[in-house]
Amino acid sequence: MEPLVFQAGKHRLPLTRTYVMGILNVTPDSFFDGGRYLDPAAAVERAREMAREGADLIDIGGQSTRPGYSPISPEEEWSRIAQVVPAVEKATGLPVSVDTFYPWVARKALEAGASVINDVTGFGPEMLAAVAGSDCGCIVMDPATTGGDICARVRAFFQDRLQAAQGAGIARERLCFDPGIGFGKTLEENVTLLAHVERTKVEGCAFLMAASRKRVTGAFCGNPPFTERLPATLAVHTAAILGGADLVRVHDVKEAVQAARMADALRRS
Repeated sequence: MEPLVFQAGKHRLPLTRTYVMGILNVTPDSFFDGGRYLDPAAAVERAREMAREGADLIDIGGQSTRPGYSPISPEEEWSRIAQVVPAVEKATGLPVSVDTFYPWVARKALEAGASVINDVTGFGPEMLAAVAGSDCGCIVMDPATTGGDICARVRAFFQDRLQAAQGAGIARERLCFDPGIGFGKTLEENVTLLAHVERTKVEGCAFLMAASRKRVTGAFCGNPPFTERLPATLAVHTAAILGGADLVRVHDVKEAVQAARMADALRRS
């Protein structure tokens, strides 16, 4: 039987190992690396570096969605990444993901060579319409489910978005679900989601875990600053991989790749 795949534009990623998605924030205010890669040349060089370190995808964001962020316009968001998206695709040859909740930006990104749209608001009707005619991958994040059995509620959200996506003509293999660690959830709910991927994962669809250096990774370690949360990040992502996650979204590619290869070996055994 052929393995399941995640379809990301022209790229087909068999779900036989963990894929590492490198974060490239082209923003002045992201919580960990805001301002480092605002210059397009610096952003492209960082993408090349992540590719050398073993990244499988590059996720480009032009707007911070950290807690308490102030939204910017679609036009400003696109102005930050318009040069970066095609340049990174050309420089690395990797699937380029664009982190946006604006359908207009999503369309522009796909025209510029992006292969994946990563929407932290969960792919509402306008975003589904924006990507339906393409073959891009769709990372569908749960933005704010909370209360009761958190895993059951997140899974119900995923099932709802799966039905909506299929109604828009988007194949199951184009979908990747993200439980939205750090978005509208309590610490206890975040920990439960990290520990129980199997309870939220949707059959036949890829699953992404994105906890890199977030608050939950410091909560049980004395709340160190963001710069000191790599070990805890590796721990939670390893647990997620062993639970069935197919992709991890990370700031620290080299270390994440090594951890993922070890976790893959443990999972195979």
